[in-house]
Amino acid sequence: MPHFIIDCSQSILKVHSQEEIIEKVHSSAVSTKLFHKNDIKVRVNFFKEYSTGNKKEDFIHVFANIMEGRTIEQKANLSKTIVKGLALIFPLVPNIGTNVIEFERATYFNKNMLDPAYQFSMPQ
Repeated sequence: MPHFIIDCSQSILKVHSQEEIIEKVHSSAVSTKLFHKNDIKVRVNFFKEYSTGNKKEDFIHVFANIMEGRTIEQKANLSKTIVKGLALIFPLVPNIGTNVIEFERATYFNKNMLDPAYQFSMPQ
């Protein structure tokens, strides 16, 4: 947690590699001081076929999935920081955006939260 899912046009790889894109989003998220760097997960989905406003212009959109509890200002700063970072390395990409989606703490669960007895009894 948090998870940053990047959807983007495949052609942007001509400018920067997938690893550079992942690193830029990761470093942008770290710079907000909202998350520990080892907790941040970043993934990329590239699209060959897409439409942006009934045209085919390059795009990058980051879906920031974070645990609830941050202020509106913190979430807005997170979005702005990610967009600014990507715009620096992709100045010719006309469509760059981010939105923040919050997980509810009460309904979030992951493997580390399982009872240790259950983890050891799982078939290998």
